[in-house]
Amino acid sequence: MHNPFDDDGIAAETPAEGVMFVTLPEDAPLRLDKALAAAVPEEASLSRSRLMRMIADGAVSRDGLVVTDPKTKAVAGEVWQLVLEAPEALDVQAEDIPLSVIYEDDDLIVINKPAGMVVHPAPGTPAGTLVNALLHHCGDSLSGIGGVRRPGIVHRIDKDTTGLLVSAKSDRAHHGLAAQFEAHTVTRHYMALVHGVPSGADPRLRGTKGVTFEAGGVIRLATGLARHRTDRQRQAVVWDGQGRHAVTRANVLEGFAGQAALVQCWLETGRTHQIRVHLAHAGHGLLGDQTYGGKRHLSEKLLGPGALIGNAFARQALHAASLGFEHPVTGERLEFTAPLPADMAELVEALRLGPAI
Repeated sequence: MHNPFDDDGIAAETPAEGVMFVTLPEDAPLRLDKALAAAVPEEASLSRSRLMRMIADGAVSRDGLVVTDPKTKAVAGEVWQLVLEAPEALDVQAEDIPLSVIYEDDDLIVINKPAGMVVHPAPGTPAGTLVNALLHHCGDSLSGIGGVRRPGIVHRIDKDTTGLLVSAKSDRAHHGLAAQFEAHTVTRHYMALVHGVPSGADPRLRGTKGVTFEAGGVIRLATGLARHRTDRQRQAVVWDGQGRHAVTRANVLEGFAGQAALVQCWLETGRTHQIRVHLAHAGHGLLGDQTYGGKRHLSEKLLGPGALIGNAFARQALHAASLGFEHPVTGERLEFTAPLPADMAELVEALRLGPAI
């Protein structure tokens, strides 16, 4: 493999496909993620956020020891090994897929994503994605920074989560939006239907590690998140500085016979599956979540037909309901909202009815 990096001792060799050795320079920052971001040359296309993900995923090591905390102390002269994902050769085609466009200008587009739509192509889902649809809708105006798989994509929501998502149509917008997500200044509120009714009066919840309570009945969940040790498709709560720091806040909007609740969640950080993992950790997994929701069932005696609908709900009951950020070009503050999708709205109405008398 040809080594594209400078021969200055910063990134000296790539002895095997998918493996890179990085030597930290004298003026390296003290945090590992920042030090690697400063040391890796631009040609490698490894942003700090991607390096943080690699660290959390166990792809960064020194002398055979894997480190998963991006805050690990970095020392000049250390040689770190990075295991890179093999590039995926995908021929991404524009597809005429209908989009629910909430807002659009020359620099960005805001979409209300339906359930079942994957955001960007992957070997298992090479077509029918949001990227395929955006390529048709936006044509050549879509930002190319994300590469062939992720043009214009600055964040994502899960396949079966509905709601608001912004994509960049220009490179300047891409840079500006990415910076806001990195700085956690983008506001994102989600609506979720969960098992049980979270309450500060619940001693079990109060005793759950990582759970604290704030004014107004707000529940704060703060943990590390990393890939599950045995199931790489899942995320897991981790402690002692491991994984990526994740903070979710939530408050109950409406309870249903102690069996379920409509909960509003908002993100301080945006990690993979964050809300789903955090609420499951708190003992209040999402209705319909086959990955994290557990095996709980709603009581038909207490909720009537609503229990039947809730127990058969075909996806995680999660909706990205609001999105706010500064326009990356004009500086104007933009706020968008999207109502509950039909399936969640119908479930809420059924839960409100309670048992048949």
